[in-house]
Amino acid sequence: MAHITSIGAGIYSALAVNTTAITSATAVDTLAELVALFSAASGFKEVKNVREFPQIGTPANIVNVPTYGQKTSQQIQGQSDAPNLEVTINYVPSEWDPTVVGGLGSKVGDGKQYAFQFSLLNTKPATLETNAAGLGATANSNFYFVGKLEALLVSPQLTDANQATLTLSIQSEFFGPATVAAV
Repeated sequence: MAHITSIGAGIYSALAVNTTAITSATAVDTLAELVALFSAASGFKEVKNVREFPQIGTPANIVNVPTYGQKTSQQIQGQSDAPNLEVTINYVPSEWDPTVVGGLGSKVGDGKQYAFQFSLLNTKPATLETNAAGLGATANSNFYFVGKLEALLVSPQLTDANQATLTLSIQSEFFGPATVAAV
C-alpha cells in the first residue's frame, strides 16, 4: 500500500522498538537495513497505551543570532541538534516490569541503542506483534531511527489514568517517510 494520500488525522499511530541491541552503527545506516529489522513480528515490541506522541522528524537547522542594535535576531544556517522524544503513555506497571525477559522495561536506561519505527496509519493492524508483516499489514507511512530508551518517569494521577513519560534519545538521522507494501 502507499502513503496516506489525503488530509486527515493520524487515526492510529504506533511506535515499535526492535528489542535486539544495535552493536554496529554501520549495520543500520540505511532505510533498507532499518526496514529489515521490522520485517518479522518476533523482532519488535509495540510501545502500548500511548497517550500522546511528540513531533517526529529532523528539526530545522536554523540558529537565531542576536545582533547588537537590531530589534530582531538574524537567522543563520547551523547544525541542528537531534531532539529528545518524550512519549506520554497511560502507565500499566506490568507492561514495564524490568524482570520480564524481552520486555521493554528492562531496556530503559540500559545505555544500549535500539532501532525504532514510528508509523502513521489510518487503521490499526489486526495484531502488531503476531502478524509476520508487523505494521506492513496496512497502508502506512513509517519513520525509522536509532535511539536509546533513556528514562521512564511515572506521574500518579488521582482523577485520571496513571501516566508516564518515556524519554528517547535520538542516535541517528531520521529515515522516512517510507511505506511498506501491505500483505
